[in-house]
Amino acid sequence: MSAQPSALASSPPRLSRHPAFWAALTVLVAGLAVLAVGLMSPASEPLPKLGALPDFTFTRENGTPWGLTQLRGRPFVANFIFTRCPTICPAFTRRMAHVQKQTEAAGPALQLVSFSVDPTYDTPERLAEYAQKHGANPARWSFLTGDYAKLKDTVVQGFKISMGRETLDEADVMGIFHGNHFVLVDAAGEIRGYYDSSDDEAFARMLKDLDRLAAP
Repeated sequence: MSAQPSALASSPPRLSRHPAFWAALTVLVAGLAVLAVGLMSPASEPLPKLGALPDFTFTRENGTPWGLTQLRGRPFVANFIFTRCPTICPAFTRRMAHVQKQTEAAGPALQLVSFSVDPTYDTPERLAEYAQKHGANPARWSFLTGDYAKLKDTVVQGFKISMGRETLDEADVMGIFHGNHFVLVDAAGEIRGYYDSSDDEAFARMLKDLDRLAAP
């Protein structure tokens, strides 16, 4: 009687025993997983709406009235400084100058606004000198001064940024205090973000958020 052929010899090699099979399968599963995550990920969340600004009008460094009416339809970044500030204001203003440079392509469609928290001293003439010193483009970057009580109300109640004096002495420069956050405002006058000007990560995030608001 002839011998029966061995089952092992007659069976074709199973694909699953080859290392190449498992490598290919792993790549396929990984690719499908990435695709699934991409499909299930929600679109970028819209920026939060943090409160509408009240109407305001102050005086620009060139002596003309300037306020929310002139800014309607254009997003803007606000900050809060004073020209004789010896501490955070120089760096804060340099940051704003960097915003101006980084967003140059947006042109006047994106505005920058610096509010003086020392308006009695910061006359339009002094603000104009300060603006020139920091390379401000007057088509995009405005410096505002005006009545102290009205400015304080706008900054504190409207922008929700601290501002005040520790003493009534106008010569007490060190007694003037204010917040160091940029405030991002959309074209409708709604606050959309606060960014610590001393934090590089927050600053980079603000530039990205600016792109989102300025996009057509």
